[in-house]
Amino acid sequence: MSLSQTAPAPAAVPGAAAGAPTVAGLLKDISGVGRDNTRGGYSRPVFSTAETDLRAWFIEQAGRRGLDVQTDSNGIIWAWWDTATGVRKDAVATGSHLDSVPGGGEYDGPLGVASALVAVDLLKARNFRPRRPLALTVFPEEEGSRFGVACLGSRLLTGELDPDKARNLKDPDGNTYADVAAANGQDPRFIGADYKALQRLGMFVELHVEQGRGLIDLNQPVAIGSSILGHGRWKLSITGEGNHAGTTLMKDRKDPMIAAAQVMVSIRDTARKYRDARATVGRMQPVPGGTNVIASRVDLWIDVRHPEDSVTAALVEAIGLNAQVLAAEEGCTASLGMESLSPTVHFDGGLRDRLQELLPAAPVLDTGAGHDAGVLAAHLPTAMLFVRNPTGVSHSPDELVEDGDAEAGALALADSLAGLLGEARGIGLDRRRTPCLPRPA
Repeated sequence: MSLSQTAPAPAAVPGAAAGAPTVAGLLKDISGVGRDNTRGGYSRPVFSTAETDLRAWFIEQAGRRGLDVQTDSNGIIWAWWDTATGVRKDAVATGSHLDSVPGGGEYDGPLGVASALVAVDLLKARNFRPRRPLALTVFPEEEGSRFGVACLGSRLLTGELDPDKARNLKDPDGNTYADVAAANGQDPRFIGADYKALQRLGMFVELHVEQGRGLIDLNQPVAIGSSILGHGRWKLSITGEGNHAGTTLMKDRKDPMIAAAQVMVSIRDTARKYRDARATVGRMQPVPGGTNVIASRVDLWIDVRHPEDSVTAALVEAIGLNAQVLAAEEGCTASLGMESLSPTVHFDGGLRDRLQELLPAAPVLDTGAGHDAGVLAAHLPTAMLFVRNPTGVSHSPDELVEDGDAEAGALALADSLAGLLGEARGIGLDRRRTPCLPRPA
């Protein structure tokens, strides 16, 4: 049985056709894909069997709805609902991603994709005829869990990531993005900024599980996004002297693991000095990594976030200086390099106001998590909808969306799209964006 042949759950959304798929039903169809029996939750890195199976599932589901599906040179899937003219211009786009962090939750990414599919069902059940084209999108490597750059697909699309850098990115096993992409049918020679694709879009609305507790406290199922905290990833390498664990006296050691442990505590303590700052060491890798070996080098990956970009920069600088001092005390050296950086994003005010008109009960909330909508925001009007997560936990198996809230989110997305697609052109939107440069011929 294919992923999408599982019997859908009964329709639970007002206005849905009898027996129509629900968000909960679609997510149940794919609930067995990419389960991580070691970490719990799901591990669906880009180009893994799990992620490619989910991409195939989406393509099949979009095809069932009569959408025209294409995959571009950056691996982004586009499923088009065209107008009668067939002209793809000033389109409304919605969607999310299907990859996950290691041991992630069920909803981060797939909720937005499944909700987009159900929103199309709801609009068609209303006999809605869009005046503007609609594109459902699936962006690859949003989490950056395999190649270390979050929102890699949207960064390539918008020209915010150099194609040569992307091609040379390596996963933990030493495989380059170019080699892995080629092995999965994507020609890495053609990745990069796609001006024509961006020119087709008038706006982008991304639905996502809330990654926090705002909606719990407000007792609302759906919110409208206002902004994304600035955030980035840095790699800190602490180099010492590799040696034998049994023959090297404690006084003679230059152990980068000891320095790394002190640096991690320092990162926490430094972040606490900056109000609203977040700093996290989510991954550490000793080299060579043997139990009876003093490491020669330890690599740490640091995630830093703050609403003010100047504070993020100051915090990172302090982390780097402290690391050098602590490393030197152990006879080691430390070097800090940036892997990715996304400034604080404020979503388009005109589009946000329009969504508030269409969804008058929805509160407006910001988020500390990055999204493809945040990358696209510099190039076209974008907005986000958040669906309540009663646990307040994300990037974890404890992430949760209750079925009723999932269907409420799809209904809110459908109502939003109906209003936006019914307009000949976006009204009152801030279109002063940094243009994407055309790809060289």
